[in-house]
Amino acid sequence: MRLTILGGGGFRVPLVYGALLADHAAGRVTEVTLHDVDTNRLKAVTGVLAELATDVPDAPAVHATTDLDTALRGADFVFSAIRVGGLEGRAADERVALAEGVLGQETVGAGGIAYGLRTVPVAVGIARRVKELAPDAWVINFTNPAGLVTEAMSRHLGDRVIGICDSPVGLARRVARVLGADPADAWPDYAGLNHLGWLRGLYVNGRDELPRLLADEALLGSFEEGRLFGADWLRSLGAIPNEYLHYYYFDRETVRAYREAERTRGAFLAEQQTAFYAEPSRAAWDRTRAEREATYMALSREASGAGERDAADLEESGGYEKVALALMRAIARDERTTLVLDVRNRGALSPLDDAAVVELPCLVDANGAHPVAAAPLPDDATGLVLSVKAVEREVLKAAGTGSRAAAVKAFALHPLVDSVTVARRLLDAYTAVHPGLAYLRM
Repeated sequence: MRLTILGGGGFRVPLVYGALLADHAAGRVTEVTLHDVDTNRLKAVTGVLAELATDVPDAPAVHATTDLDTALRGADFVFSAIRVGGLEGRAADERVALAEGVLGQETVGAGGIAYGLRTVPVAVGIARRVKELAPDAWVINFTNPAGLVTEAMSRHLGDRVIGICDSPVGLARRVARVLGADPADAWPDYAGLNHLGWLRGLYVNGRDELPRLLADEALLGSFEEGRLFGADWLRSLGAIPNEYLHYYYFDRETVRAYREAERTRGAFLAEQQTAFYAEPSRAAWDRTRAEREATYMALSREASGAGERDAADLEESGGYEKVALALMRAIARDERTTLVLDVRNRGALSPLDDAAVVELPCLVDANGAHPVAAAPLPDDATGLVLSVKAVEREVLKAAGTGSRAAAVKAFALHPLVDSVTVARRLLDAYTAVHPGLAYLRM
C-alpha cells in the first residue's frame, strides 16, 4: 500500500513514519512518498527517516519529490499536512492580531481566519488534483484549520476526505486515566467542531463515568483540562471542553499573556525549527520534539495558572500519527474501529446542515467514516458552534470567489473579534504581510 504525505518536509513527519515502522501486518504501508515545495526540508526529513529505519528490515521505502502530480499518482492514501506560508506566516498572523488587541492563534480567531484564507485555495487545488490523478485514494487531512480545510476539500472529494485531530483523543484518554478506566473500553460522548468541542460523557460498560469526575475536586485537578479551566467552570458546563476552548472562555487573559510574552508560539516554533533544519539528525529531532511538546499551549497555562504540563498528560496525548494509522488500517483492512474524526455531518449533529464538517465519534470501516448521531449540544455551545461555522462558511466564500466583503465578514462575525472596523483593519494588515491574499479584490 502506498502513502503520500503532502508537507513531507514537515517537522512531525517522522512521527507518522515511526508509527508505520511499528506496523508489520499484512496490507501495511510499504511505500511512502514525501512531497514538499522545499527541497532542503525534504532532504532533512528524509535523513531522519533513514535513521529511524535503521535495523528495520521491512521498513517502508521512502521517496521524495517536489512535483505534486508525481506524488499523487498511484497513492492509496494521501496525508495532507501542509503549512501555507510556513511558521513565519503563523508568527505574522499572531503579530497582526495582537496589534489589534485580539487573539491570533493559528486555528482560532483572527489568526485562524487569516490562515484559512491563504490555505483553502491551495487545499482545493490539491483536492482537484487528487480527484483527477488518484480518484480512489482516501485523503486524511491534518492541515489547519482542520475542520475548515476538510470542508473545503469535501466539496470536491465528498466523504473520501477525512479530517483528524489528536486533541479529542488525548482529552478522552486523560479523562479515562483519572477515572481508572482503559481508554480502549471507553466511549466518548464528544461533539462539536474541530478545536471547538466538548466531552459530555465517558461511557464504560454502558455507564457514564463523567459525573463521578465532575463531583471530585481532587480528580478534576489531576489532569490538564481540569487545571486549565478550573473545577468550578467545568461543573458549570457539566462537560470537559477541548483545550482550545480556553481561548474563548478566557479570551482577555490569553490575549494579555500573548502580548506580554517575549515571543508568540509561532515565533518560538519558527526559531526552534530553523535550528533543527540547519543541522538535522534523529537526536536533534528528538530534543526539538520534546521541547515542543512540553511548551504546548504554554501561554494559556500561564494565563490560567495551570503550571507546566504533567508527565502523565504528555503520555496520554492523542498522537495524531496513531489516529492516522488507525484510520488507514480500518479502511484498508476493514478493521472496524471508533475514532473521533472531522467528517461531513449528514444529520448527526443538529442544527448543522448535512454538508457541514463536524467533529464526532465515527464508526470506521472499509467504506469510510460514519458519524454517530449525537444528542444536541446545550444552547450556549450550539450558539458558539453555529457562530464559528458561519465564519468558516464566509472564509470558504471568500476563498472561492475572491470576495473581500466575505473576508471582512468572516473576521467581523468571529466571537473573538469585537468590531467591524477592527475586522477591516485586520484584513488590510494581513493582506500587507501575506502577498498571497491579494486575490481578495472583489
